[in-house]
Amino acid sequence: MTPLEEVTAALRATLGADRVVTDRQELRTYECDGLAHHRVVPGLVVLPRDARECALTVRACARAGVPFVARGSGTGLSGGALPHAEGVLVVTSKMRDIVELAPRDERAVVEPGVINLHVTKAAAAHGYYYAPDPSSQQICSIGGNVAENSGGAHCLKYGFTANHVLGAQIVTPDGDLVELGGRAPDTPGYDLLGAFVGSEGTLGIATRVTVRLTRLPESVRTLLAAFPTTDEAGAATSAIIAAGVVPAAIEMMDALAIEAAEAAVACGYPRGAGAVLIVELDGPAAEVAAQFAQVTAMCEENGAFELRIAGDEAERALFWKGRKSAFAAVGRISPDYIVQDGVIPRTALPEVLRRIGEVSRAHGVRVANVFHAGDGNLHPLVLFDAATDGETDRAETVSGAIIDLCIEYGGSITGEHGVGTDKAKYMPRMFTGDDLETMHLLRCAFDPAGLANPGKVFPTPRLCGEVPRRHAATDPPAAAEIF
Repeated sequence: MTPLEEVTAALRATLGADRVVTDRQELRTYECDGLAHHRVVPGLVVLPRDARECALTVRACARAGVPFVARGSGTGLSGGALPHAEGVLVVTSKMRDIVELAPRDERAVVEPGVINLHVTKAAAAHGYYYAPDPSSQQICSIGGNVAENSGGAHCLKYGFTANHVLGAQIVTPDGDLVELGGRAPDTPGYDLLGAFVGSEGTLGIATRVTVRLTRLPESVRTLLAAFPTTDEAGAATSAIIAAGVVPAAIEMMDALAIEAAEAAVACGYPRGAGAVLIVELDGPAAEVAAQFAQVTAMCEENGAFELRIAGDEAERALFWKGRKSAFAAVGRISPDYIVQDGVIPRTALPEVLRRIGEVSRAHGVRVANVFHAGDGNLHPLVLFDAATDGETDRAETVSGAIIDLCIEYGGSITGEHGVGTDKAKYMPRMFTGDDLETMHLLRCAFDPAGLANPGKVFPTPRLCGEVPRRHAATDPPAAAEIF
């Protein structure tokens, strides 16, 4: 009996056959996440219903030396939830209880399968909401958000998931249930919770998360501004931030992204726009009114040829519908696409977008740009047709060139989608060997057997027993030697 067969038999005995998926066709349901051009059929899928069952699953994997991968709703865009062919995929989608809603404490405790938007819906009646809002918030899960440290349109003002997680119950890679952080604003000792959030499933699986709730603002005003090109839209963005105004969100879409959104959801953006900005302000009514006048003036001064102000919630939702649907919408204009995710200084937006255009034209590959303009988080959508010889390779080349541009301008290879499978090969372009070794030592402290989401984040598989390379005979002992 193979190790995977041992795990299968053990979990069927403890959890029941209905929570253990072995049928080949059913397994194929889970062969990829939102990055669909990476596919692996998992060896086994397990659907735990609570933390105890999740711990039992991981413990069985640890005993047998079988790798495991955690998966929530499967909306990730970096291949972070790509299964292991000889491993177990632990799907937390059945763990959907809002365990506690405590608006007076501005807290909620939720299981990892709870849908992001459902937290806001539950809290809204009490005058609160959950601030992190990825474009997939209607279907993405809190557990996945924690794994990837997801952001969203409103992260400019409110920050990423890490800024809204106070505590987590996790299953460690050896199957123990432990608590990190808690209900208090801060806890003594090392920030293990900070290390866990954004660790992409390599340090364990969250089974319960304590999140911060944010009070609903007194006033919200939303503006849609149309510009001839992305240059003017980028200049307006820089002017707004330089003036000391911090909107809840500043989102930009270029002409190709607008074309896709119109085809998908008929959002009715201004005709002839080379770029649109969606600017949203929230907070005390008097402050919002004053800042909104400033934003409007700065858009006009930087070349906006049409301004629309949302008159009600329905119009505001329509502005956002085009932006929120952008990733899926490009399927209307291209059979295949790569969703890229990089960060640059926002002052470099016009220049970087021009250079992306040059790369696009040089390789004959279209690129639609959708991004969080306020904090320079780019989401170029590289369009191609996998059925055409050579197009996939050209698209990959363009995608890599965009990452190189982000690094060249002092940015990052990812802002919120994570490294996963897709970007592991780019890590050495951003980090030195010593940097990567240090990160790996942290991973090994949590997971010495290397079973938790192996093959992700780091460019090559590593064993925790390996000793990092020494640079010279006079160097002090490497950390791995000390341990």
